[in-house]
Amino acid sequence: MTTFQRRVIPLNQVMRESLPNGGWVEYEDFPTPIEVTGPLLYSLFQEHWQEVGVGHVVDGSVLELEFNQPPKILRLYDGYLTVVTEGWHLHLCLEENLGGPSCQTPIELRQKRLVSRGALYRRFNPRGQARSWGIQFWNGAGERMMNLFLPNPFVGEHEDLLPENKPNLEKLKLYETIRKIYVLGEQEIPYTENPLKRAFISVCRSSRCNPSQNWQPIYEALQKSVEKAELNIDAINSGCLEVCKMGPIVFYSGDRTWYTRVTPELAEQIVQEHLVEGKTLTSHVYPRAVVQES
Repeated sequence: MTTFQRRVIPLNQVMRESLPNGGWVEYEDFPTPIEVTGPLLYSLFQEHWQEVGVGHVVDGSVLELEFNQPPKILRLYDGYLTVVTEGWHLHLCLEENLGGPSCQTPIELRQKRLVSRGALYRRFNPRGQARSWGIQFWNGAGERMMNLFLPNPFVGEHEDLLPENKPNLEKLKLYETIRKIYVLGEQEIPYTENPLKRAFISVCRSSRCNPSQNWQPIYEALQKSVEKAELNIDAINSGCLEVCKMGPIVFYSGDRTWYTRVTPELAEQIVQEHLVEGKTLTSHVYPRAVVQES
């Protein structure tokens, strides 16, 4: 296990993309390992949700979504960051997506899906004046992925354009802070550990499979057991955990372990023996449980 490094090592890579109207986009690249993208995106979505937009930009269309309140879910599972709001959700591949407990995702596809490049950008008009600010991601095939829109000093609170000579420069503070931390490495990441890598144990509540299974008592047992053991992890419930059989399913993110046919009593045992004592309950582990019963 590597130690979390709070100081980003700059790439010192600046690229300029010309636009048909005579303007250009300036990209300043930053590293994209999870130890960099995790803190960055957690900060934007959890602490600055009022200030950022999410979407895609291609010639002929722009999609921009805004947050009306903090996200309901902000979690990393099998490589994908999932962010859920009341009206929409997103997924962004920050680590290799292995394909659940059976690791079924082909290596080539894992590399293609993964964020392989990230850059802070400024879009300039033909007169050389910056007019929009944001973050762009690319996947392993070099294709544009998600775009994050940062506060624009020329746009008012009601999406109205402010007078040309009266921008609200206070809105550039977020861009400048991100640049100092993640592009220039002048300031430390404001966390002592990667907030997206905080361990969790979860019970599946998906109705896609085993709809008759009762997950609530297991969820309560996990919460009580984790609290009793004074563990620094989250006990949660979640959507599909990619084991659509032998539920209820419990997943521990600390070492990517899936447990099948979990009861409240077994949930307590998992917390005590696996999380506290480091002993895997092999009789209920998936996919080993499938091999034993076949």
